[in-house]
Amino acid sequence: MPWLLLLIIIGFVIGMSSIKRMNDYSIQPVPFTSVKVTDEFWAPRIKRNHDITIPIAFEKSRETGRIKNFKVAGGLEDGSFCSLYPFDDSDVFKIVEGACYSIQTYPDPDLEAYIDTLVYYFGEAQEDDGYLYTNRTILGDSAHKWAGNKRWELVNELSHELYNLGHMFEAAVAHYQATGKRSFLNIAIKAADLVDRDFGPGKIELVPGHQEIEIGLVKLYRVTGDKKYLDLAKFFLEARGPDGEAYSQAHEKVIDQNEAIGHVVRAMYMYSAMADVAALENDDSYMEAIDKIWEDVVFRKYYITGGVGASRHGEAFGLAYELPNLEAYCETCAAIGNVFWNYRLFLLHGTSGYYDVLERTLYNGLISGVSLSGDRFFYPNPLESYGQHERSPWFGCACCPANITRFIPSIPGYIYAKKADRLYINLFIESTADIELNGEMLEIEQKTRYPWEGIVEIELKPEKATTFELFIRIPGWALNRPVPGDLYRFYEDNYLKATLFVNNQKQEITLQEGYVVLKQKWNRGDIIRLELPMPVRKIIAHEKVKADSGRVALQRGPVVYCLEWPDNINRQVSKIKLDPETKLSADYRPDLLDGIYVINGITPGHNRISPNDPEIVFHEFTAIPYYAWANRGPGEMTIWMVSF
Repeated sequence: MPWLLLLIIIGFVIGMSSIKRMNDYSIQPVPFTSVKVTDEFWAPRIKRNHDITIPIAFEKSRETGRIKNFKVAGGLEDGSFCSLYPFDDSDVFKIVEGACYSIQTYPDPDLEAYIDTLVYYFGEAQEDDGYLYTNRTILGDSAHKWAGNKRWELVNELSHELYNLGHMFEAAVAHYQATGKRSFLNIAIKAADLVDRDFGPGKIELVPGHQEIEIGLVKLYRVTGDKKYLDLAKFFLEARGPDGEAYSQAHEKVIDQNEAIGHVVRAMYMYSAMADVAALENDDSYMEAIDKIWEDVVFRKYYITGGVGASRHGEAFGLAYELPNLEAYCETCAAIGNVFWNYRLFLLHGTSGYYDVLERTLYNGLISGVSLSGDRFFYPNPLESYGQHERSPWFGCACCPANITRFIPSIPGYIYAKKADRLYINLFIESTADIELNGEMLEIEQKTRYPWEGIVEIELKPEKATTFELFIRIPGWALNRPVPGDLYRFYEDNYLKATLFVNNQKQEITLQEGYVVLKQKWNRGDIIRLELPMPVRKIIAHEKVKADSGRVALQRGPVVYCLEWPDNINRQVSKIKLDPETKLSADYRPDLLDGIYVINGITPGHNRISPNDPEIVFHEFTAIPYYAWANRGPGEMTIWMVSF
């Protein structure tokens, strides 16, 4: 082996070892590459993302000039900057990241070759010192007005130079992990080294107007072992405040912030990065700040769908309990960011409430952002419509579809987590997984039709009989608690409790931080059976949520329901009323919207034969999962039904 190559390998191993010796999350992820999803709910979505959504996203990036921008910047083609916004580079990076995740589940030589072609374009577009921002490279002093007249001049406002790089770093790490190739990683390192030379104490002390580079720098640190990237991420956090814009969470030092305000996606990315730094630096002040902010969001600014962001103006949080339905923004990117943040908080604290939030967001306000066909999208995800909302094949600002492409392939990585001889089972998804636990290999298999049915069978297949702890999450909705806090509650206090069996022996359910804890010597073939009853539940909001006053929402298992025009009389749903005492039923419809459980009920109304005939008649109504709305054309939709 050539000595230079040997030295590079030794240096890389030493760098990785230094990471392991440092602080980190006390709970560790089980990567999505260790888990194979086989269920009828998520597996088709992951495959559809690979077959349809990613190719469409690349095609739209070609049509709109996003990819050509790199070729023009690199001198490979003639032309000018082709697309609308200076942050359009980031969309291509996100799609590449998603494609790199996807080829690890569905090996695809043609897709990998195309990714490598794009990486070549990125390298050609990069300037000699590492700068990569196609808008300025192409246009020079005539760059977009958001970009300013020179590098980094408006980085704290709207240039998105650092935002673009953050997504590039994440994509480069994904490419390296998926392929073992360093071509993209080297481009990212060259750019990150430039940022490190230019920014920091005594240098440029501006902070990103749109947070994201902090997450990317942490990922670069993890894969290279070079601590300067972690230090730079922390600098970008610590340099915020106290006199900046609340819109970008720069109004106070990050450790002094205790409520969620401003642009929601910026906030979610910043809070996620704060969690990373809190774990890696063992910084209690960061932990305390994001814990307070989390309580503000979940107790006062969180939609029943798991969406966040009440205001279209500024794509921002509203005031406490300001949660309008028709005007709700609930950007798809914000839902994805909310999952990122709550996942990290779980890794920090190990309590199930974070997964209650994550699961609600995942099954409702996140996947509502992409159509069942995988080729049309929502940017905002409102909770009510009179027909003015319709899915789009793309957007001028295309952050949301690009974000969906990178998130969907990663879903298997949210099912499990581990800590020494402890395995967490956080999501119930039919799958198989191979997990290294405390030096021993464990194969685990889940069989379930969740979220439609609440029976989960878990078979353990250790290489040899071994003792370890299983922490099995009992969802908050199965404990008569729809969300942590009191923002929403079930109308009925009575509920059916979960039951648990180990090898057909019923177990007493005693909860620890929201988990059933089972510790024993496990043998190959041991089976745990969890039964989560799934009656239809009625939800009411806190009295301070004026938009939901006198209204009721419906939920079954983790899924929130809505009324939509094709299923209901006169195609009008806004006037349907629900008596909270009305009995409701649910049945499975394999022929409807890719197979769903619907909720059926009865509502009274006038027969409308004549104005003088006030006879009251009863009409059936049908509710469908919220995530599935707007797949049959525009029309009325509502989640919150008027109550008597």
